[in-house]
Amino acid sequence: MKSFYQMKYEEVVKQTNSQVTGLTNKDINKQRETYGSNQIEESKSQSPVIIFFSQFKDFLVIILMIAAGVSAMMGKLESTLVIISVLILNALLGTVQHIKAEQSLKSLKALSAPSSKVLRESKVIEVPSTDVVVGDILIVEAGDFIAADARLIESNSLQVSESALTGESVSVEKVTEPISKDDVAIGDQVNMIFSSSHVTYGRGRAVVTGVGKGTEIGRIASLLKNAKEKATPLEENLDRFGKKLALLIIIISAIVFGMSLYRGTPVMDSLMFSISLAVAAIPEALSSIVTIVLALGTRKLAEENAIIRKLHSVESLGSISIICSDKTGTLTQNKMTVQKIFTDNKLIDVNDINKENRLHHKLVIAGLLCSDAITTKEKEIGDPTEIALVDLGERFHLDELIVREITPRISELPFDSDRKLMTTLQHIDGKAVVFTKGAMDVLLERSSHIETAEGVRPITQQDKDIYNKMNFELANQGLRVLAFAWKEVEEQTLTFAHEEEMILFGLVAMMDPPRAESKAAVESCMEAGIKPIMITGDHKVTASAIARQIGILKEGEQAIEGADIEHLSEVELIALVPKTSVYARVSPEHKIRIVSAWQALGHVVAMTGDGVNDAPALKRADIGIAMGITGTEVAKDAASMVLTDDNFSTIVKAINNGRSIFGNIKNAIRFLLAGNTAGILSVVYASVVGLAAPFSPVHLLFINLLTDSLPAIAIGLEPAYGGLMKEKPRDAKKPILDKAFGLHVLLEGSIIALVTMIAYYLGYQNGGQGAGMTMAFATLSLSRLVHGLNCRFDAPLTLKNLWVNQYSYLALISGTLLLSAVLFLQPLHKTFEISILTNQQYMSIALLSIVPLIVVQVIKRISRVFKYKKA
Repeated sequence: MKSFYQMKYEEVVKQTNSQVTGLTNKDINKQRETYGSNQIEESKSQSPVIIFFSQFKDFLVIILMIAAGVSAMMGKLESTLVIISVLILNALLGTVQHIKAEQSLKSLKALSAPSSKVLRESKVIEVPSTDVVVGDILIVEAGDFIAADARLIESNSLQVSESALTGESVSVEKVTEPISKDDVAIGDQVNMIFSSSHVTYGRGRAVVTGVGKGTEIGRIASLLKNAKEKATPLEENLDRFGKKLALLIIIISAIVFGMSLYRGTPVMDSLMFSISLAVAAIPEALSSIVTIVLALGTRKLAEENAIIRKLHSVESLGSISIICSDKTGTLTQNKMTVQKIFTDNKLIDVNDINKENRLHHKLVIAGLLCSDAITTKEKEIGDPTEIALVDLGERFHLDELIVREITPRISELPFDSDRKLMTTLQHIDGKAVVFTKGAMDVLLERSSHIETAEGVRPITQQDKDIYNKMNFELANQGLRVLAFAWKEVEEQTLTFAHEEEMILFGLVAMMDPPRAESKAAVESCMEAGIKPIMITGDHKVTASAIARQIGILKEGEQAIEGADIEHLSEVELIALVPKTSVYARVSPEHKIRIVSAWQALGHVVAMTGDGVNDAPALKRADIGIAMGITGTEVAKDAASMVLTDDNFSTIVKAINNGRSIFGNIKNAIRFLLAGNTAGILSVVYASVVGLAAPFSPVHLLFINLLTDSLPAIAIGLEPAYGGLMKEKPRDAKKPILDKAFGLHVLLEGSIIALVTMIAYYLGYQNGGQGAGMTMAFATLSLSRLVHGLNCRFDAPLTLKNLWVNQYSYLALISGTLLLSAVLFLQPLHKTFEISILTNQQYMSIALLSIVPLIVVQVIKRISRVFKYKKA
């Protein structure tokens, strides 16, 4: 079956059960029932209650719930309440994190025009855009937003901006003739108009072919619904770690339980011993600490113009290896700007235009008079190319309204896509002067004379060759070229005959230029081992020119169009992407496929964009980055990060911070796991040698949630060190908990466990089981607090780095005060199962707790010496 753009409009009218005089009132409901309403359905979100209870599905949480149940059965209500409080707190944090309402579909819906003009029963009426149905005859004119997809019936110089849908900044000239080709990109369906685009010039009529979810915008909404967000590397790492840890806990707890029963220990006591081990093993505060560190990191990023919408995206920044960037509005200014002019056989940069030069001045004036665009401080009205001509006049302090008032237009021939020309007639110095602007090849054929610095003379073949060559060179640089001609006439009314025998006098070349900072940002990305890719709906020549200017498209790399990948298999596309730096004329589906291909190659992919057409790929990418100023709400809501200054270089700063934050998170996890390992080893040792449990579950929960949390957060606030952006991106497949990391955790945990069990024996010998448990608890708590200084960074402590993070010392002091409150305030002794100790025992706790700091620092210095010798 043919697409609407391939049909004659009469066929489309017939197929949509319409007529050129418009639908009748009784047809409206029938059409709505058949094709649906002009609204985009919103997806249903989970209720907060369901989200809250889903937080208890985690296996580690289930183990803690069992521990709480056993504690309750044994009458230890304080321990039960503490465990339940922990579980509820973590579930609340998880719920708050999960409830980020998806506004994408609401924003898409809001893009619809509030009202539309339609022809019904031969009368033009205005209706709410939601009432537009398939078969309606839309009436559109300059300034209108288009409420539905439609096939044009009539076009009077109609030009439509489709940048939000296609990414192309130049307005599209619309025609009514059918297009014979198959698989024509949206940007090339010039006989169609689309929902969410707006009319910049002219007027037209069209029969509606799609409403609501049947429009191109609706299709993008469907892609947004179906685009699954990838879990970040950290989430995947922690999930894998949690599963392995849960299995390990079950095995070890079962062994300990069996050993206790074998020794004749009562069942409930054996079970409580096993629960102590489980509580020691589970890092209860881990997810909360990671969330807090990420949240603090987002505050710093916000100060540098990067708003993080999805918290776990922060750590993804550190492993980005590919940035798929939209061109229009992201790398470029999203504004057509005159770059060069060509007069008197000389190509002049816009900055070198001389107002005193007669031809330069005439070209600027002609641009103001032979255009309809108007610009004010508040808004710009008109075609982007004409706005560029008006902006050129403003460089010379020429206001278009004043120039047009002094030199009023008497007659005009509006632009149309057949002639590719616009002509105006005005009085200048008492003479009737015609100015014509348009396509260079058309105007060159209609010119009989040429004007140079020496004056007007007949045009020669050599002149034509020079202009043709210049037009070709400028077009290959991605510039849009307009030719200008003039002549004097006697008549006061223009006819098409006046566009013959013209005097050619210059060319104006314009483009949507790169942002000033784009080139430096691209260089920084490459230095950091990050490959930038341009993906745009614009033309390949234009995209390639911009990509070369800013350093994305290099020798040996290629630029291709979306049509080139349309029929490629996933395997073929994966083989193609490493060789390709620029993708032009792409659809939303193409963008998703390109992002997915890079991800299949093992890369962490960022996607930047600002248009509606970017939203599905923004959601599919590991981290979607939207522009805050020029970006549509759809793009912002689909993105993980929004740049408030629309500055590509802000991404580089964000990546630097992301790398630092991830390093801090890794160090915080190392700190937490080393402490938990110490608790596990202590409990296992006690079980093996036949001792009673050295801690109660409430001891371990206090350590894990209170005294451990503060140093972990402080580690997360460690400032970034220099040279991060000279390192290669972190391998997303490489787990946090690799062999080296595990050895560090095991070694440091063993040292802390050793001093803890020494403290247990000292207490047991001088005060029995109660004193032994209290000393073991206090030593484990304080040594873990002090160990926080070891985990701030991999290097040993020096005078230079000792005081750069004051938060680490605040955490040490605060944790010590909390521990002191438990040890010295008698009302807390029963809840936390504390025995009163002697001053000598307190001194032993303090001395033993410093040992891990000293030993780890010595090991770090020895390791550094060997590392330098090896290098």
